[in-house]
Amino acid sequence: MDTSGKLAPGFNEGGKMARTLERATTGAHSLIDKVTDAAHPALDRISSGAHRSVFRAADAATHTAAAFSVKREQFRHARVRTMEETRDYVRANPILSIGIAVAAGYLINRLLRSRKA
Repeated sequence: MDTSGKLAPGFNEGGKMARTLERATTGAHSLIDKVTDAAHPALDRISSGAHRSVFRAADAATHTAAAFSVKREQFRHARVRTMEETRDYVRANPILSIGIAVAAGYLINRLLRSRKA
């Protein structure tokens, strides 16, 4: 089907319709450019805000991890110190320590037995 040179009436190159369509196309392109230009600053602000939020979250996570690390070391030192103090107490008071251990075992046994009943 050969359509070269056979345009519908009113759509020839010099016709009023062709100029109207050309103006409409140019106007549409201009509008698209304006909308795109207006959208860029908003998208940049959204992107910048998202980046700031991610940086803040990462910073908070880093500080939290550091705080947990410090607390873990403090608890480790406290555990070691408590074990050493307990060992020293048992060495200094062996009979009393055995009595405390027996009493604690008896109480734990009573508590566990009452839960089963």
